[in-house]
Amino acid sequence: MVVNRNYKSEVLTSQTLDIMAKEKEEYSNIAEAIERNWEIPDINFKDIYDAIPPHCFVRDTFRSLSYLAHDICWMTVCGLSTNLFDKIPHHPLRVLAWPIYWMCQGTLFFGLWGIAHECGHLAFSPSKLVSHSIGFVIHSALLTPYHSWRYAHTKHHKGLGDIAKDPSNVPLTRSDVGLPPRDKDPQADGPHDMLEEMPISTLFNLTVKLLFGWPIHLLTYGHHQKYDGWTSFYNPYCDVFPDSQFWSVVASNAGVCTTITALGAVTYKFGGMFLLKHYILPYFVLNIWILTVTYLQHTNAAVPHYRNKVWNFQRGAALTIDRSYGTILNHFTHHLGDTHVAHHFFSRMPHYNCEEATIHLKKALGKYYLKDDTPTLIALWRTARTCRFVEDDGDVVFYKN
Repeated sequence: MVVNRNYKSEVLTSQTLDIMAKEKEEYSNIAEAIERNWEIPDINFKDIYDAIPPHCFVRDTFRSLSYLAHDICWMTVCGLSTNLFDKIPHHPLRVLAWPIYWMCQGTLFFGLWGIAHECGHLAFSPSKLVSHSIGFVIHSALLTPYHSWRYAHTKHHKGLGDIAKDPSNVPLTRSDVGLPPRDKDPQADGPHDMLEEMPISTLFNLTVKLLFGWPIHLLTYGHHQKYDGWTSFYNPYCDVFPDSQFWSVVASNAGVCTTITALGAVTYKFGGMFLLKHYILPYFVLNIWILTVTYLQHTNAAVPHYRNKVWNFQRGAALTIDRSYGTILNHFTHHLGDTHVAHHFFSRMPHYNCEEATIHLKKALGKYYLKDDTPTLIALWRTARTCRFVEDDGDVVFYKN
């Protein structure tokens, strides 16, 4: 359950009712917000900023480099450990050792990918040259086009929670999934499709999303806005990128192609099975991490999306949901999951300061701070079952199925 915002379980105070009445006057269509007792927050960004200690905003290049060294060392140790697998005396243990390696190395890939993500926000270092150089190398090594993704990801931060502005994590609408208008729909809010309701269908769709959702997103841009031609992070000519970004996209493609060439050389020398076991399968674990973390941060049946009349930056950032993955995983993934609200308010804040900032942010946001403690697998299943589409109109819309 998302804490602090389940107003259905609360007795509405007169103050809350007054706020909702004011909102009803101010916005033309917040029927779903009223129906679900969702209070549209009034957040002053300066109050949030002032609540964070100034040292949390300091970017320390050498400290950031120490986390990069930490990840590279652990990845090296993890990779070298595979040399010992053939010496394990029991066959079942040898077989088990490889999946453990893939999960561990893939998790380290995700931590490293997160550092490159920080580089794209200039949170790694106050130096653009340092940040972009390191981010470019890391993301290219993990088959992510650095500059083109960085450009689109910045738009995600600027428009989070706004259906029209956010280039990622945007829900399909009722018309997108081919349903009739709500007033003509016998099932109204769902469920609509018996096949979609079958657990095996949910499991299949979720598996495909987690394994292949990230490369598909890169290949297709993954946005529901209509563009002419092929939209992709790899296409410098597509409408997604302005002319000023053309050579950045080309450079990003060159970085990815360099990695693919290097992987081809490794395959030529050591064989395809070597590449599969040491890189490709950990890369799929990286895909799972990226999709799991981003999916659960921004997709929840209890948390709405806004349209222009309601949306502003603070309200959009406050729709982010923090989630802890446990002490060990939080450490190796640099707290990308459990401090993401702070990251969306202050994207240039380095991850090693976001933990402290989150403590103060919770107090400043109060009931508007969102965190979900549901076990991850249960949350994935629940989200996949309940978050299919939103209405085509309305200033505040919630997922339905």
